[in-house]
Amino acid sequence: MSTQKTRVEIVEQNLDAYLEAARPTARQLGPDEPLRPGSGLGARKARELFEDMALSRALDVGSRELKKTSQSFYTISSAGHELNAVLGAQLRLTDPCFLHYRSGGLMMARARQLPGSTPLFDTLLSFCASKDDPISHGRHKVWGSKELWVPPQTSTIASQLPKAMGCAFSLALARRLLAKRARIETGLPGDALVCCSFGDASANHATALSGIHASRYAKKRGQPVPILWVCEDNGIGISVETPEGWIRDSFASLPQLAYFEADGELDEIWDAVATAVEHCRRTKTPTFLRLATVRLWGHAGSDVETTYRTLPEIETIEATDPLLRAARRLVDTGAAEPAALLAIVRDLRERVAAAGQEAARRPKLATRAEVMAPLAPYDEAAILAEALRSADPAARAKHFGALPEKITSPAKRTLAAHINAALHDEFLRRSELIAFGEDVGKKGGVYGLTQGLQERFGIGRVFDTLLDETSILGIAQGAAHLGILPVPEIQYLAYLHNALDQLRGEACSLAYFSNGQFTNPMVVRVAGLAYQKGFGGHFHNDNSIGALRDIPGLGLCVPARGDDAARMLRGALAMARACGRVLVFLEPIALYHERDLYEPKDDGWLFDYPPPDGTRASVLLPGEVGVYGAEHSELLIVSYANGLRLSLRAARTLAREHGLKSRVLDLRWLNPLPFEAMRTHARLCGGRVLVVDECRATGGGVADALVADLAEQGVGTKLASLRAADSYVPLGPATSAVLVGEDQIVEAAQRFLAPSQAR
Repeated sequence: MSTQKTRVEIVEQNLDAYLEAARPTARQLGPDEPLRPGSGLGARKARELFEDMALSRALDVGSRELKKTSQSFYTISSAGHELNAVLGAQLRLTDPCFLHYRSGGLMMARARQLPGSTPLFDTLLSFCASKDDPISHGRHKVWGSKELWVPPQTSTIASQLPKAMGCAFSLALARRLLAKRARIETGLPGDALVCCSFGDASANHATALSGIHASRYAKKRGQPVPILWVCEDNGIGISVETPEGWIRDSFASLPQLAYFEADGELDEIWDAVATAVEHCRRTKTPTFLRLATVRLWGHAGSDVETTYRTLPEIETIEATDPLLRAARRLVDTGAAEPAALLAIVRDLRERVAAAGQEAARRPKLATRAEVMAPLAPYDEAAILAEALRSADPAARAKHFGALPEKITSPAKRTLAAHINAALHDEFLRRSELIAFGEDVGKKGGVYGLTQGLQERFGIGRVFDTLLDETSILGIAQGAAHLGILPVPEIQYLAYLHNALDQLRGEACSLAYFSNGQFTNPMVVRVAGLAYQKGFGGHFHNDNSIGALRDIPGLGLCVPARGDDAARMLRGALAMARACGRVLVFLEPIALYHERDLYEPKDDGWLFDYPPPDGTRASVLLPGEVGVYGAEHSELLIVSYANGLRLSLRAARTLAREHGLKSRVLDLRWLNPLPFEAMRTHARLCGGRVLVVDECRATGGGVADALVADLAEQGVGTKLASLRAADSYVPLGPATSAVLVGEDQIVEAAQRFLAPSQAR
C-alpha cells in the first residue's frame, strides 16, 4: 500500500504544523477590537470567519473521504475560496444570492445569521445525495436554502448571471407593483441587493457577459439595478490558466459598472468587501467585485492536477492557502490564540467525520416518482380556481369600450386580435402580470400582438428590452423569483435557441433542484413555425420544436385559431401561477392574420372572442383537444397549428373527391401531449391514424412520439405520418418543396382507402 501523502493531507498538515508551532502574541485583542486600526473587522468576528472557513474546508475533505467508499457523489470543493465567507457574513439574509459552486465559506457564514441552522449536516446530506437533504432532497449537490434566500443553481457555466440580473432589475418593479396592490410580496426591504458569484473562467462565457452587460444597459437607462457581481478569481478554469490581470483588464474600466478588488489579509478583504457592498446598496447600481482566491487541489476529485501543474507550482499555491493565511493573521494580531484555532479545526474535522457516516446512512431517492415529483406539478383544481376568476365587467367595459366578444369586424376576430384581447384581459385581472421583450412596448410587437398594452398599463408593466434573448429570459426568471408573473416575448422561434439554456438549464430545473421550494413561473410567448408567405426564410420560419419538447417539465401549448388561443393563454397563465410552472406559448405566425379556411373571403378562420366570464368554457387546459367531424370514423387525422388548417382543407377534398370521411383532431398542447384523448379517437376510427406534423422529420416535432404511443398501446391498426423535410426553410416559393402541403395530406390519406374506394 502506498504511503505517499495526498495534496489534501499535505494542505491539512501545513495548517496543523503552523498552529502547533505558533506562539500567542503578548497582547490579545478584546472581542470588538479591530485587527488593525481603522478596520471594520473585530477579533470576535474574525474568529467566527475562521470557524466558517474551517468548516467549509472540513466538509470538502469529508466529501472526498466519503467518496473513497462511494458514499459521497460530489468532490468539486470550495478549498481555496473560503474567503467568500466574508460576503456571507456581510450580506443580509434579505439579499438574494445566486451562487458559484465554490461558495462553501459564504454559505457557512450566511447560515450563522440564522439561529438553528445546521449547515454542516445539511451539506453532508447533499454530498451523499440523501433525500433528507433540505434543499434538493438528493437530486444534486447544490448550494441553496429557502430560509437563506439562496436559490439553487445548476452549475451550467455562468447560467445564473442573467437571472441574478433579472432579480436585481425587478426589485424596484416589484415594489411598484406591490404599491398598486398586486398579488405579490417579496419580503425584501427597499435597500436589498442581489449577489451573484462566479469564477474567472466563467466570466468569459457569453451568458456571463450577457448578464453583466444587461445590468449596465439598465443603469444607462436610469433604472436601479442593485447587483453585486462577485468574480472569485483563482486564475484557472479546470486546466486553462486565466492571464494575469485579465479580470481587471476586462471589467475595471467598463462604463456603468463600479469596480472593486478584495485581496490581501483577512481584515483587508473584509474592508474591501464592505466598501463594495455599501456602494451597491447605496447607489443601487451594478457593482463588480474581484475577490482574489486560489484553487487548492484539482477542479474536482477526478481531476489530476499534476497533468497541467508542476509540483513547485502546486506547492506555491498551497503556501497561499487562505485558511493558513487567516490563521497567521489572527495569531499575529492577537485576535486568537493558536491553540484555540487548532481546537476549532480538529473539532470540526471530527464532527464532519461522524456526521458524514450518519448522512451516508440516510435514505436515497429510489423511485421514478420520487425523483420526478417536483418536476411538473399539476393541480387541476387549483389551476381552474385561478383561471376562472371572473373579470370585473365594469373594468372591462371601461377599458375596452367595445368588448372584444361583441365585435364582428374581421380584423378583430383573427388569431392575433384574440391574443391581443386576451393579454389586455389578463392584465386587467392580474396586477402582478408584466410583458416585455424586443419591440413589445411602443411598437406593440412586430405583428401587433402587444398593441395598446404599454399605453393602457404603463411602461412599468410593459416595456422594451435590449435585443438579447438571454437577458429577456433572465429578467423573466428574476422577476418570477419575486412573485411577479412575467410574460416575456421571444420575437421568433429561431431566436430562442440563442438563449435556450436559460429555459433548459435554469428556469425549468429550479423547482426540481429545490424540491419545489423555489419556482419561477412564467409564460414565454414565442412567434414561430413556418408557412409565412413571401417573408423571412429560416430565421422567421423555424419549424422545429424538438429543443423545447426535450426540456423536462416545460409546458408547451400551440393554438391554431383565435378563440382557442385566448382560452389556452388563460390556462397557461393559471397553470404558471397556481403550480409555479414554466410554459412556452408558441404562436403560429402564418395564422396570426389568416381569415379564410377553404376559399378566399369565406372568413372560415375567424372566430368569436370567448370572454373571461368565469365559465369552464372560457379556458383550455392540457388534454383538452379540438375535434372536427366527430361523426366520422373512417380515418383520424391528428395535427396542430398550421397543420390543422391544412388538414381541414384536405379532409374536405378527401370527402368530396374520394368519399373518405375523416375526423380531424387538434392536439393544442404539445407538452404534455394528449395521448389518452388521441387513443380514444383512434379507437373510434378503427385505429386508422394519419399524423400531420408540420415540423422537421427527425426530432423536430411530435409525430414520432404520437405514432410510437399508438403502436405501443396497440391502438393503431394502420398508422402513417407526414412530416416536413430535414431542411432549413428557404426563401420564397421553394418553401413548398420542404414543408407539408395540402396535396400531400390528400395523397397520404388515400392509402387508407379500401380497394373499392381507391381510384
